Amino acid sequence: MTATYRQPGLLLTDHRFTVPLDHADPAGETIELYARAAVASDKAGQNLPWLVYLQGGPGFGANRFVGKGAWFGRALKEFRVLLLDQRGTGHSSPANRQTLPLSGGPAAQADYLTHFRADSIVRDCEAIRAQVTGGAPWTVLGQSFGGFCVTTYLSIAPEGLAAALVTGGLPSLDAHADDVYRAAYPRVERKVTAHYARYPQDVERARRIADHLLTHDVRLPNGYRLTVEAFQSLGILLGGGEGSHRLHYLLEHAFVRAAQGPELSDAFQEEVQGLLSYAPHPLYALVHEAIYGQDPRPTAWSAERVRAQFPQFDAAKTLAGDEPLLFTGESVHPWMFDCDPALRPLRETAEHLAARTDWRPLYDPARLAANEVPVAAAVYHDDMYVDTAHSLQTARAIRGLRTWVTDEFEHDGVRAGGPRVLDRLLALARDEV
Repeated sequence: MTATYRQPGLLLTDHRFTVPLDHADPAGETIELYARAAVASDKAGQNLPWLVYLQGGPGFGANRFVGKGAWFGRALKEFRVLLLDQRGTGHSSPANRQTLPLSGGPAAQADYLTHFRADSIVRDCEAIRAQVTGGAPWTVLGQSFGGFCVTTYLSIAPEGLAAALVTGGLPSLDAHADDVYRAAYPRVERKVTAHYARYPQDVERARRIADHLLTHDVRLPNGYRLTVEAFQSLGILLGGGEGSHRLHYLLEHAFVRAAQGPELSDAFQEEVQGLLSYAPHPLYALVHEAIYGQDPRPTAWSAERVRAQFPQFDAAKTLAGDEPLLFTGESVHPWMFDCDPALRPLRETAEHLAARTDWRPLYDPARLAANEVPVAAAVYHDDMYVDTAHSLQTARAIRGLRTWVTDEFEHDGVRAGGPRVLDRLLALARDEV
């Protein structure tokens, strides 16, 4: 089923594909994938190569561009672009509190969700490639978790790739989730310290909000219970190029004077609700740690366990002294499934996933060492979300991969840098620089 329509300068076509839930069981249950194809209007009649975009996450659908913004416009100069909603996201068959009970109870839901990692996403790409390109290899661009998927693509189906581009998403090939978070918390602390150096007035503001949350039961308009740990998790903003400024503007209007004394303002609560709720992307919370599962050890709520090794993130201890409150970053914790109405019905499902010990490897070091696909990767010098040292170690393990290491951008550099980032990666992949 396809539908074609126009935006200024663009011809867009909606595609829907049916693929197996489990590619090892092609005769079994199926799910639907959605993808939007785009071509510049003045190139619609040309036989252009394809570029497929894999969004970051996990759990987010592809960008919904209006016009030729960011890297998208640069890509359209020489490619037809396929914006794929990875399984479970966007307009593809959803995986959320409303749909997952169709697969059974919590244990069955966890089994279902094991098919929503990078290996299944890559096999989806291979299942639809012939229908899109006629069988020709395509170029893949992976942002963040999309880059994890690209690394898996190079491991299990490199024959499908003409070239591979990664922005802020080279994963460790063998790190357990615990290793990932032991490296992450010091990075987050550096970002918080830099934020307070830029906005020193936010030290007292953050402490005041945290103290209020420790002594009040605050429910956001959607029923989300705003705890101090949830407030700290707003530090996820600090990994983006404008994140420090966004956090500052959020904190500066937190309180309003009411009849019963100071209260958190409606405007503050509404904005925080939008930042914290997983209703638009519950899959992120459900499989976030599962993307690191590759050996018999369970992930077992890794971010929560490892956080205990960094007591400086304990808000109550901080407020008992005079230190600045530390925000946290990109991590998922069991209390989120208690606080967030969109996640509460999925708490048992998440527990089953955290306890699994049968994760399959996602990367093939031997095949990566023999890689013949042109590969280029942007590695951000102090990326808060993906450890730079892990990324560079992986870069050295993939034959022929060329890196662009830069501190000009944060993790969202492909959006902020737009055409220039894609220009650089294409030139590297083509050995033009």
